[in-house]
Amino acid sequence: MKPLLATLFHVQHSDDVTSDDFYDAPSVKQSAGGGGSHGTARDGRSTADAATFDSETEQEPWIEPDDIPGVRKALTAYRVMAYIVGTLLVVLMCVAMPLKYAAGKPTMVNVVGISHGWLYPVLLIAAYILGRKAGWPLTRLLIIALAGTVPFLSFVAEYFARKDVDHRIEDARDYWAHHAAPAK
Repeated sequence: MKPLLATLFHVQHSDDVTSDDFYDAPSVKQSAGGGGSHGTARDGRSTADAATFDSETEQEPWIEPDDIPGVRKALTAYRVMAYIVGTLLVVLMCVAMPLKYAAGKPTMVNVVGISHGWLYPVLLIAAYILGRKAGWPLTRLLIIALAGTVPFLSFVAEYFARKDVDHRIEDARDYWAHHAAPAK
């Protein structure tokens, strides 16, 4: 399961429907920057030529400099909700359900189950807000929604989401450090 999530949450701007790269041919930027030390891009050019081409065709990042603090706050809210909902689900499945069916004590299922049920939509809202601010495609949001229903998986999804957002913020900072900030 981890390789699937790693693939889905791996930072690739070409899989992002909010990016113009999604509608173009495979990106030279990915093969030049993340392709290792082969010395050539996917299309056969040297990495130096690819880097020159990359700077000419570089796309503006989804996150603007003024939006970075808001993205960070949305990431924090999402992380808090992912841990709370994930913990409640683990307690529900690993403690409360066995107590209910093995010991005949349903009280904990009622308390933990209702708590998880009410907080799960809050997790979905936090994930949606973060996804819109960070420029995620809808598929990532769906994976996060499903991760909140499988014990321990919300922790894995949170890890990859955090890595992705941190990478997107870093890319935005690098881009805006070398280009003029947009006028508002």
